[in-house]
Amino acid sequence: MRFRAAVEYDGTDFFGFQAQPGVRTVQGELEAALARLSNGERRPVDGAGRTDAGVHALGQVIAFTYTGRLTAEELERALGALLPSDVAVRDVRRTIRAFHPRHAARYREYRYTVWNGPRSPLRERTALGVRAPLDTAAMARAGSVFVGRHDFSAVGVADRGPVRTVHAVRVRRDGQLVTIDVRADAFLRGMVRRIVAVLLEVGRGKMDETAVREALAARSPALDGATAPAKGLCLRRVVLGRRTGEAYGDD
Repeated sequence: MRFRAAVEYDGTDFFGFQAQPGVRTVQGELEAALARLSNGERRPVDGAGRTDAGVHALGQVIAFTYTGRLTAEELERALGALLPSDVAVRDVRRTIRAFHPRHAARYREYRYTVWNGPRSPLRERTALGVRAPLDTAAMARAGSVFVGRHDFSAVGVADRGPVRTVHAVRVRRDGQLVTIDVRADAFLRGMVRRIVAVLLEVGRGKMDETAVREALAARSPALDGATAPAKGLCLRRVVLGRRTGEAYGDD
């Protein structure tokens, strides 16, 4: 039987989502837990996004094939008991045999969090600490440059197909907390963190909207390929379906 579920994880101590030999990954932990419920038989877990080392998720979507007798509710409870404290699954349910979350995703939304205040060890576990004041209004204006269908070579790892469609970039401030949400049909590797690096330069007054537009059009690595640290990035939600998809994560 094929199942799907939403997964939340603190990526601090993981070497990314995708299983890799000799390192701890989210996929590896999920597959190990499922194997314990399947008489040791290990089967692949498919994810909607392959988050990098140190990146978190609130609404990652996974799918897997399970050959045991547990119901979806029983499977969710059993996985909860077996998974480590930095990974949790919810909303386990049956799905069609051909379901793959990466192919079924209508769009994905990442959130980058910045703590724009005094040093805070707790907040800065999952946020980037920036002491200098940030002009979030200027960042929001510059963020609009990335909206639409573009060649994103300037803010992504080299790819043979660098064209993506970004649906929205939102920059908001709540006191000393600044969030940058980026929603797109798909992303180049490192794309959100490189967009954030550019917007932070704008917030510090070192770039303006025109410079961002020129950097995107140039297609060469903006800021020499600088990226914002992984710890501030979270896969917030994945919306499934071509027309009226289901969303995982908060609103």
